Amino acid sequence: MIDWRKIKAVFFDMDGVLYDSMKNHEMTWIESFKQYDIALPAFEAYLNEGRTGNATIDYIFRKYLNRPASLQEQEDVYAYKTQLINQAPRAEIMPEMPVLLAFLRTEAIATFVVTGSRQPALIEKLNRDFGIEAHQIVSGADVKKGKPDPEPYLMALKKSGVNKEECLVVENAPLGIESAKAAGIYTIAVNTGVLEDAVLYDAGANELFDDTASLASHWMEALSQNK
Repeated sequence: MIDWRKIKAVFFDMDGVLYDSMKNHEMTWIESFKQYDIALPAFEAYLNEGRTGNATIDYIFRKYLNRPASLQEQEDVYAYKTQLINQAPRAEIMPEMPVLLAFLRTEAIATFVVTGSRQPALIEKLNRDFGIEAHQIVSGADVKKGKPDPEPYLMALKKSGVNKEECLVVENAPLGIESAKAAGIYTIAVNTGVLEDAVLYDAGANELFDDTASLASHWMEALSQNK
């Protein structure tokens, strides 16, 4: 059970938590690897969500081609994926998440975003949709080791200036959960993708919600009762 009296910051993953964007990532990863004759299963996009782009490409090459991806191949695949993402339909905001983030701020709980993405328009988009400022973002461009390494969430802890016991993480992917747990942070999963609940629990999730709307209503009710 969460003691909201101790919580000072919440760290949110972006894809699949703030935006319903994983369908686009699934499609663009599948298309991007076709040029190397890799028939990527859809579930791989969800299992590998949270890795930096180059790390994902190298991982897939090693798994399906039995060799590492060269730096040029990493650049080429990621450039093509970025092109496809820019052409994809705009990802909708996940239900109730702007309301939840705004509510957390009224309760003096800081909100941060920790994502493996390094999209150029990331800061502008998060600020427009969620009121997140540049200093509240840890992106794939900021870290040397992406999820599942604890570095992204350790960096978020440093940015927040609070102790790990005073934070929560919201994730939808096993690698992100592993990263947060390795950083020693209590982690909530929202299963907005195609993976079984057991995959997220096995990664270390402390709690699980079926969708963002139920997460938001539960948290806002709990915080209101805690006053």
